[in-house]
Amino acid sequence: MKINENTLLEGHRVLLVPYNEEHVPRYHEWMKSPELQQLTASEPLSLQQEYDMQKSWREDDDKCTFIILDKQRWVDPGVDEEQCMVGDVNIFLTDPSDPFLAELEVMIAEPSYRGRGIGKEVTRMMMSYGITKLGVKKFQAKIGLDNQVSISMFKKLQFQEASVCSVFKEATLELMVDDSVRTKLQEDVAYMKERDYKQTCSSRHELVQSTTVALGNKDCRRKQSKI
Repeated sequence: MKINENTLLEGHRVLLVPYNEEHVPRYHEWMKSPELQQLTASEPLSLQQEYDMQKSWREDDDKCTFIILDKQRWVDPGVDEEQCMVGDVNIFLTDPSDPFLAELEVMIAEPSYRGRGIGKEVTRMMMSYGITKLGVKKFQAKIGLDNQVSISMFKKLQFQEASVCSVFKEATLELMVDDSVRTKLQEDVAYMKERDYKQTCSSRHELVQSTTVALGNKDCRRKQSKI
């Protein structure tokens, strides 16, 4: 999807950036993992097939993909962006009969980043983007029954179990976007900033300064709370 080809979403601990060619080799290495293949119900692809897939996803009108970056690492201009990659997040608009239905998929590929709340922050950010930019009114998540961590996370975000498929060993969770959901989400991601991706990449030092200030303010609040 081209709508986000120059969009950077800044969160507390992560950045969401467009899936570009330079991300493909790292992504390809991730998807060699049998664990990730199972969790994402994916088949292993060749490197060339991964490049073809990246181009297809950029052009397709029914797929919106962001690569998840470690914000703290990325603000160091000396670190290549590929070395900051943590995972990816996707919205699929694949039901022609319901253009407002979006399937949401989150992958934290780097094991050291799991269990730290990053998946929840990314999911909230992507849901907010889907509602405001794509007009999503209903979210759906299809998760393998063995992936209880993801099922639990989505339920904490108010998703409800809609069905269980014993054949595919998969649970489908859904969330209708009403006014209360929209308001709560706006509050939860009030910190999120949308930036010009190319411009921000060329001036990382500015984000370094803003991140340093934000961290400094947090430290001040911690010290004040102890007084």
